Amino acid sequence: MSKQKLSVVVTRRLPEVVESRMKDLFDVELNATDTRMTRDELAAAMRRADVLVPTLSDQIDANMLAQAGEKLKLIANFGAGVDHIDVSSARQRGVLVSNTPGVSADDTADMAMALILGVIRRIPEGMAVMQTGRWQGWSPTAFLGGRVGGRRLGILGMGRIGLAVARRAKAFGMQIHYHNRKRLRPEVEAEVDATWWESLDQMLARMDVVSVNCPHTPSTFHLLNARRLKLMKPTAVVVNTSRGEVIDENALTRMLRAGEIAGAGLDVFEHGHEINPRLRELPNVVLVPHMGSATVEGRVEMGEKVIINIKTFADGHRPPDLVVPGLL
Repeated sequence: MSKQKLSVVVTRRLPEVVESRMKDLFDVELNATDTRMTRDELAAAMRRADVLVPTLSDQIDANMLAQAGEKLKLIANFGAGVDHIDVSSARQRGVLVSNTPGVSADDTADMAMALILGVIRRIPEGMAVMQTGRWQGWSPTAFLGGRVGGRRLGILGMGRIGLAVARRAKAFGMQIHYHNRKRLRPEVEAEVDATWWESLDQMLARMDVVSVNCPHTPSTFHLLNARRLKLMKPTAVVVNTSRGEVIDENALTRMLRAGEIAGAGLDVFEHGHEINPRLRELPNVVLVPHMGSATVEGRVEMGEKVIINIKTFADGHRPPDLVVPGLL
């Protein structure tokens, strides 16, 4: 395989520097229009490629993998999350799956803090008034938000991103709490003065802000369901920069409309770009279009990881960021 260039199909536009490097190394087919591939187009791409480079906008399920044929050997995902890929089915068919972990932790944590500040300090409401020209000048009671320092932040999922959020929030004077499958080592907890809650329910009932930073897996689907959301204080705020499926979006929308939760900052949504229209109408909600990892530096680093995974595989070795189904 190493003597002949691998055929690589990339499903979406990537940063120019990444695409140029791929052209040098591989027999690469790029998507110049950045138009999302249909299921049929994706299946056809998998039949003609040694390596597919998809993104989270490409749903690769067992039925699609069954149409892939024998040529496809590696799915080198552009992104850390692989919940859009049926990894177990891929491995059963002899197709390896790699991802790009650890690249976007700081960028996503920055966005989580931006959403926390945006909701609590009512920044979008202020921007809307300025953009429509309705501002009549300063007033002592206008746009009163809350003070971020001193609030209890509950982090749901204390991996790389959760820890990065904790470091930033601590600098803002927030109290750090977290729920995780496993408790962190004492020295890691001490770094951010974090308190571990074995019970998610008990943590939710006591937090002022909840930041969702866990991956989407079968066990985390609707982890914040209607019952758990009702445990939260009516003054609490929810922020999600992870995956939309972790929160029951309809239940969250109902509670925000009823004043049972004070506000929400969402970078991800349960049904992709199809957002509940009632959610968009709420003044106490900040919505951004999945921008958590959207920095030039982060996306270039992702691309570099994809290239390393493909190049390592081409050289006959295990990709460094191989996804193992049993560890998901």
